[in-house]
Amino acid sequence: MLASSDALTQKLNQQVGNEMGASMQYISIAAYFDGESLTGLARFFYAQAEEERDHAMRFVRYIVDSGAGLHIPDIPAPRGVFNSAEEAVAMALDWEKEVTGQIYELVSVARKDGNLLAERFLDWFVNEQYEEVTTMGELLDVVRRAGEDNLLAVEEHLAREGKVPSGPMPGAGGEG
Repeated sequence: MLASSDALTQKLNQQVGNEMGASMQYISIAAYFDGESLTGLARFFYAQAEEERDHAMRFVRYIVDSGAGLHIPDIPAPRGVFNSAEEAVAMALDWEKEVTGQIYELVSVARKDGNLLAERFLDWFVNEQYEEVTTMGELLDVVRRAGEDNLLAVEEHLAREGKVPSGPMPGAGGEG
């Protein structure tokens, strides 16, 4: 067992909730784009939702493996209504910046505790957040340049950059 301080354990558990909340928010954003028949943007955000869920599970695995207790906090409902693509993507960028701050706080607590294992575990998330903030910032720039009347150009950009997963949309087809 790899003991974590109570403060670090509490923050790690909170981050599980934060990541699951991000996953739900990205599902909501994806559904907005799906409803607008912008399947490239929808696929991009459905994939982001899955990635956030995977991040939550990395935290769960670390908490369980370290012998700390898992206590997933209440997760607020995601916002479901957006007035524009720009608003939806700007919200995603703001969220990624907020998560970056949360990860930095976790690193600070791990350092304060002298928990090098937790610090090394969190290094992956620091690098991941750099990628996430950069990706969302670039997407917001492209959405702004294209404008609301030319979102198909955004979809073409995502496809050209290889950022649109292929295969069926989540929940499409399959056995029930």
